[in-house]
Amino acid sequence: MRRSIAAFALLAILSPSSPVAATCGGGGGGGMGGISPGGMDEAEVYRVPWKVLDHEAMPTPGPSELAVLWFPVSREAARSSQLLESRYLTVSIAPCSGFWIVPSDATALRVRYGAVDGNELALLVNADGVELARALPEKGQLRVNVLEKMVRGDLDKRREVAEARLAEAQAKEKNGEAEAAAGLYQELYAQRCLFPGAARKAQKALKKLGKPVGDENAAAGFGDGLGEPDLSSAKSAEMLGLLQAGLRAELELRIDDARSAYERAHVADPADAVATRFLAEFHRHQTGDWVLARQLFAEILARPADAISRAVALHGLGKMTIHAGGFARGVAMFEQSIAEYPLPLTYRNLAVYWSSESQLDKAWGFVEKALALAPDDLYNRIFAATYFVGQGKSAAAERMARENGSVLEASYNLAAIWAQLGRKEKALELLTRHFYQYERFDAVRTREMQEARDDIAFARYHKDAEFVALTQLAAQDSDSYHQAK
Repeated sequence: MRRSIAAFALLAILSPSSPVAATCGGGGGGGMGGISPGGMDEAEVYRVPWKVLDHEAMPTPGPSELAVLWFPVSREAARSSQLLESRYLTVSIAPCSGFWIVPSDATALRVRYGAVDGNELALLVNADGVELARALPEKGQLRVNVLEKMVRGDLDKRREVAEARLAEAQAKEKNGEAEAAAGLYQELYAQRCLFPGAARKAQKALKKLGKPVGDENAAAGFGDGLGEPDLSSAKSAEMLGLLQAGLRAELELRIDDARSAYERAHVADPADAVATRFLAEFHRHQTGDWVLARQLFAEILARPADAISRAVALHGLGKMTIHAGGFARGVAMFEQSIAEYPLPLTYRNLAVYWSSESQLDKAWGFVEKALALAPDDLYNRIFAATYFVGQGKSAAAERMARENGSVLEASYNLAAIWAQLGRKEKALELLTRHFYQYERFDAVRTREMQEARDDIAFARYHKDAEFVALTQLAAQDSDSYHQAK
């Protein structure tokens, strides 16, 4: 990523002794597709991966050499825009293109594209910044169906050209014009992100012609049997309904209902990376089936996927890697996740990691980044309060804990606050609530108990008999680096 680009997520616009070895504690959160809804619509699932462009930077395209530029009229308008959510955009072109919000102070770009009259617009541009298509507002508002129509029109034209190139290449190959055919096949292979089916056929043909390209064993992005996502209106409505139902159920801790909805969505369209992401993060965070979670996260990373899904996958793999003792590799995955798309979840778990390394200033820096992305997210604010005691703000920490004592999903972090305040009874009460009311599976409890045993927030109780008894399942955590390998 170029230094000149400030690739902040859209949410930035919207809203005592250390353990022997590092760990990644249980307070970072997760689930819900890797994106806490915060103050946003709890049913939002197909979030378009918009990033905010630095006012002096040029937009970078994705693998398809395309970028979508959005010129909102104001931050307030952006917060309520229809352009924030779209299955078509997220699944069709987002895996292959840059999605950029152009702020009001990016004067050069706004002048270049004629976005200086106070009207909202969106553009599709190529790698050189040449405008390919334009979506304009209707009655003062740019609607998502207009942007989708603009993108669909361009992609349909490109698909027609790709199909014609494939037919031409096959005809030339049949006529013995091997070199000419190979040139066309190589053009098609270069478009493998947008058109994986045609690219896979081109790859096979090039191998037959003695000009192999790519790794056939790593061809999950365009020929693993999953095919391309079904972008029909009927399928999109089905997928949206299933994922919304799963998210609502997960928010309400109806775990079986959530699993059923996510599994049905994954089966309904296995090539939909967003559906795969929700199911993978569900198993990482809720059921503790890390074997399946790793498999699903790897599936996302092996094929074209939107930046948010890739970021969640890299975070999830990083979290599990750190838990198993691969500290440097896990942190590197967190950093890769942020490069793909900054998420509060990733920043929180970076804070937990560096706190466990006794680098508290560095840890707090990541807490601040998480708060900057989602300042109204209650979980985010409670998590931040776990650092207040160490900053000499015990009264503020206690106030946060008292005012939000009923927030079940924050029980671990509330316990961490009370533990640092020396309120053992309250801390153990909330840890018990976390382990046995919020968590529903022993596979998760064992890991969370081990992480509590490593967490410096509970350092004063690590040898306490009641704390040790409460966290006794930690000994059964086969994934922990504490276990003999």
